[in-house]
Amino acid sequence: MYSAVRSILFRLSAERAHEWTLAALRRVPAAAGWFGPRVQASDRLSQTVLGLPFPHPIGLAAGLDKNGVAIPAWYRMGFSFVEIGTVTPRPQPGNPKPRLFRLIQDEALINRMGFNNEGATAVARRLARVREAGTGGILGVNIGKNKDTPNPLAHEDYRAALEQVAPFADYLTINVSSPNTPGLRDLQSEAFILELLRAIEPIRSRHRLPVWVKLAPDLQNGEIERIVDALATSPFREHLGLICTNTTVQRPPLSGPYRDEAGGLSGRPLAARSTEVVRIAARAARRRMPIMGSGGVFTAEDAYEKIRSGASLVQIYTALIYRGPAVVGELVRGLDALLARDGFANIADAVGMDVRE
Repeated sequence: MYSAVRSILFRLSAERAHEWTLAALRRVPAAAGWFGPRVQASDRLSQTVLGLPFPHPIGLAAGLDKNGVAIPAWYRMGFSFVEIGTVTPRPQPGNPKPRLFRLIQDEALINRMGFNNEGATAVARRLARVREAGTGGILGVNIGKNKDTPNPLAHEDYRAALEQVAPFADYLTINVSSPNTPGLRDLQSEAFILELLRAIEPIRSRHRLPVWVKLAPDLQNGEIERIVDALATSPFREHLGLICTNTTVQRPPLSGPYRDEAGGLSGRPLAARSTEVVRIAARAARRRMPIMGSGGVFTAEDAYEKIRSGASLVQIYTALIYRGPAVVGELVRGLDALLARDGFANIADAVGMDVRE
């Protein structure tokens, strides 16, 4: 069924198709379950990470639903957890259109959206309604700074956004790694991240939220190691995790007319570097903090490679565009089969198997 829907969607511009899909899922959340069998996760896939119980490791990455308009639909697709955002304290329109491009032959996307969102107050109101309805599972909120906020004042934006959304989130993600907000990636230093964690700690502790820090794949390996070590030895380490990775500004060989568009590249071409960053972070963390793998996951084998490289959880985005909602169940069933094949009683036993000394 999704192949027919996809053929229609792919006749539209990428952003128009995105908007149409979100509108449809918002109005008819049950439609999300029409494209594949109900996701049934075995006990082998369940684990507790940073105090939260995940029935399986497959979640929705931030960026697909920035304003949290279709949360019930994502859970109906079978996601174990959903991350919305990036949410900024004040509304902003993002970058000029066109700003989202399909690279169909590469199963990739390039985006330069620029944190387009309704702002933390509007998103918080929507999340309150979702929580009141009792819909769903684990919900993460990804926060960032407004484009016009100078970097020396960035921590104030993160704190303001968190104050609004914290009552409705199960975890928080700090986005300092998007390539589409000028100067944002300059905040990817251990000094700034620790300063930011100190700034938000009163709010975070009040709501007892785990925090994930999302890193770019374009950092040098040594930079990744320094950031990980600084976080793993910080006073905040007990509630911290890493997301590896955001989109990349690097351009491996690509096909199609949009291959040279500016923005962040996601999808299959990101898979290898994303997994490499997972490995680097896992070795540096030495099991002192968990990792979430994100980037280029299309198959159960892709997800399993990230898990064996050190990721406890795995997020997808671009695969959903190209493969449709049924991909969630395919990943869950495939992972269960791979774990059983290799004799693992639980997924936690497989995490980091390929990087253990």
